[in-house]
Amino acid sequence: MPSWPTTGLAPVMWGDSIIGFGAYRYRYASGKEADWPPVALSPRKTGLAIYLMAGFDEDLLARLGRHRTGRSCLYVRRLADVDPDVLRALVADAFRKLHGKTLTAD
Repeated sequence: MPSWPTTGLAPVMWGDSIIGFGAYRYRYASGKEADWPPVALSPRKTGLAIYLMAGFDEDLLARLGRHRTGRSCLYVRRLADVDPDVLRALVADAFRKLHGKTLTAD
């Protein structure tokens, strides 16, 4: 399977509808641990949900184009609505910050 140029990794299904790239381990305050992709996407009826678990660079978001955000989710109705270079930069930044790392809850 070909890799995604921005991450260099092949896509992996996480559940029924999330396509993830890479993994990081999250350790909850309770001690429980879970793996999750630092970057993922999910096609939705209303558009594309892009999960950037490290959050967003506000300067890049301002240049992205038409979008909405949630806590760690970027919602894009159509890819034609956003600047592809800025989207690649957002994905690369989020991936670099988390891939292969372990985070601990406060």
